[in-house]
Amino acid sequence: MTTAVDTVSALKDKFAAEILSENEFRGEQTILVSLPALPAILAYCKEELDFDYLVDISSVDNMGEEPRFEMVYELYSLHTHVHLRIKARVSEDHLEVPSVVNLWPTADWHEREVYDMMGIRFKNHPDLRRILMWEGYPYYPLRKDFPLAGKPSDMPDVAFTKPAPLAGGPFVSSDPKDRVTGEPRAKG
Repeated sequence: MTTAVDTVSALKDKFAAEILSENEFRGEQTILVSLPALPAILAYCKEELDFDYLVDISSVDNMGEEPRFEMVYELYSLHTHVHLRIKARVSEDHLEVPSVVNLWPTADWHEREVYDMMGIRFKNHPDLRRILMWEGYPYYPLRKDFPLAGKPSDMPDVAFTKPAPLAGGPFVSSDPKDRVTGEPRAKG
């Protein structure tokens, strides 16, 4: 039976110099790899270690650190039932990482979301355009330097500049005693 520990061991045997650190937390294995080795390591995971399911791609803004950003790939093997997290750091000076759409077609929308929300570009992505914000939007809303109150907009019909009120909003429970009518989805 293959475990996540076995998988990390196999990756360390093959890519020892490119694995910067490893971490186990609550039974989950995470490895930090060098950015130049990321495509080869991910391809090895898919083709040799049977990680056939790309669960998610996300990014982290570690504002104040260098490199500032971190890419996070959540992989799963439907055959061995092993979960693995692979991270790679990305410098603010060079916000581009290789696309993995060639390995997992589902990476398409994940990479578009990371680009849209954080501004990290994906080299060789087949259709890198915004997925949530409109084309031409000049900011990246999930970066830590993006103000919580939002930015002024020249398009008031698309976005508003005032903070959204919480009272009576679609995600605020109006009756904490009755979960059925207080559920936000029950309002519409």
